[in-house]
Amino acid sequence: MSTYANEFRRSIDQPEAFWAEQARRIPWFTPPSTILEYDEANHARWFVDGEMNISHAALDHHVEQGRGDQPAILWDSPVTDSKRTLTYREMRDQVASFAGALKGLGVEKGDRVVIYMPMVPEALVAMYACARLGAVHSVVFGGFAPHELAVRIEDAAPKVVVAASCGVEVNKVLPYKPIIDAAIEQSAHKPDACVVFQREQHLAELGPRDHDWATLLDAATPADCVPVKGSDPLYVLYTSGTTGKPKGVVRDTGGYAVALAYSMDAIYDVEPGEVFFSASDVGWVVGHSYIVYAPLLRGCTSVVYEGKPVKTPDAGAFWRLISEYRVKSFFTAPTAFRAIKKEDPDGKLLAEYDISCLKALFLAGERLDPPTFHWLDDLLDVPVIDHWWQTETGWPIAANLHGLEPMPTKAGSATVPVPGFNVQILDREGEQVGPMEQGSVVIKQPMPPGCLVGVWGDPQRFHAAYMAAFPGYYLTGDGGYFDEDGYLFIMGRTDDVINVAGHRLSTGEMEEVVGAHPAVAECAVIGIHDALKGQLPVGLVIPKDGFEGREADLEQELVALVREKIGPIACLKQVLVVDRLPKTRSGKILRKLLRNIADGKEYGVPSTIDDPASLQDVHDAMKAREVGAAHEARQV
Repeated sequence: MSTYANEFRRSIDQPEAFWAEQARRIPWFTPPSTILEYDEANHARWFVDGEMNISHAALDHHVEQGRGDQPAILWDSPVTDSKRTLTYREMRDQVASFAGALKGLGVEKGDRVVIYMPMVPEALVAMYACARLGAVHSVVFGGFAPHELAVRIEDAAPKVVVAASCGVEVNKVLPYKPIIDAAIEQSAHKPDACVVFQREQHLAELGPRDHDWATLLDAATPADCVPVKGSDPLYVLYTSGTTGKPKGVVRDTGGYAVALAYSMDAIYDVEPGEVFFSASDVGWVVGHSYIVYAPLLRGCTSVVYEGKPVKTPDAGAFWRLISEYRVKSFFTAPTAFRAIKKEDPDGKLLAEYDISCLKALFLAGERLDPPTFHWLDDLLDVPVIDHWWQTETGWPIAANLHGLEPMPTKAGSATVPVPGFNVQILDREGEQVGPMEQGSVVIKQPMPPGCLVGVWGDPQRFHAAYMAAFPGYYLTGDGGYFDEDGYLFIMGRTDDVINVAGHRLSTGEMEEVVGAHPAVAECAVIGIHDALKGQLPVGLVIPKDGFEGREADLEQELVALVREKIGPIACLKQVLVVDRLPKTRSGKILRKLLRNIADGKEYGVPSTIDDPASLQDVHDAMKAREVGAAHEARQV
């Protein structure tokens, strides 16, 4: 058997032995003797009797092992023209002091702390300080509207809120304090205190419940690490796009640390002392896992970037960072490179930088469409690795395991399931299907370490949302298939499969075809209601910069292309050219919202949207072209 096949088989057939072995990658105060057990609902729980602290494992341990003077984080902020390095020793000391400050405000093991900060080193310090005390942090993306912050405060019931005075974007400063004050006013739960890190771009006016970060830090007595059980919660992270009552994913401590340490070796192939760069945000799961915790657990240096893939200052920003910091492994979302491809379609800016240090590029957060894969594959001399995972799983479900056994890549595939994830494809009746047959992508129990252990305050919701549809399996909500070689293809959320005159068609397949056109930078295909055929596909495309053709000609070419590649059954007859697509801040296109507009339904502006004006643009374009019932849609 191959190295991968042997390791995967062991992880499925002997999960306790396999994960006991991986648990030795991290330092425990008390090593676990119970590796796997099941709770009353038959959900897997890992390392329940082990004791550790992730702040100790990621910081103190490395200082003790002689890495104290190695950079832990490299902060690069083109929006403020600032750079800063924190060594492992400096990071440990700041974390210990801020943990002492939180302790002075009454924060204890099990208490919650909401963190509302931009991409600054202090955000990582705050997260680790909570972990040091055994407190549960809940990071909310800086800039979320007051109502959305309020429902998260109400749900998590934090003792303290930690915030920055402002966020800084391209040519814009967003004060955070008015948002926080409004959110606390709206919330039924009132935190005891709010700690504000003052940024020079905007100083917040402090009120009676507020404390200045620097003042607290100066007066604090450093706090020691509090031992916690492997099964104790580390954080609550609210999934993007939630409406109504938010869904707080609960992550445990021990299982998460073990899974992340394993992934840094087996998937990302980085050794202690090497530089890892994830272009995400601490408000998302990628930021939690692969900016904050995994690189430091592994003894690596993590790049913390307060900027964009473009406009800060140009589409060469990522290449500059990789070159300057000698990044070995880089991870971002496909949408970032679609933005780069739009502004620099020939990749000319790459020639200005030496990125010979880069050994692999990883992409996740949404499906890596084949046109973007091929553009990157042609541009770079390193493997372009699509991998697939979710907020709920906390680390990759499927990947090309670059550190274990690199495999040939296939455009459109996330390669193979990661050891520990028993991925299967089921039909509607819950029966396993064969190769090349699409169905629901599920994971057979036990879920490996690192995955969610519940929904905060609502165990019934956890079971109903993820475990009830197919008993014994976790429902990912994605559709896909395995090919004859065992490669996994994720075709998008199951609600992105449309039914055209009784034929089930994947909008992901149509997006592959549309996105392959040389004039198209980015696209989305959605299914809209049709009285005759049930649903019909409609395409929305953003042309590459420099496109000078007629929109009508481009539309005809794309319609013909889909007809040629998929067949007339696809019935794609309308393609709209737009300047921008509505996306979340993490880069996911808001397809459900697009469908609601096209179908004439009322729609709201979600808290996670990156550019609210993009909704109106698409609405106007649909209305002008008489797409579906868009003329009836209205914003609420």
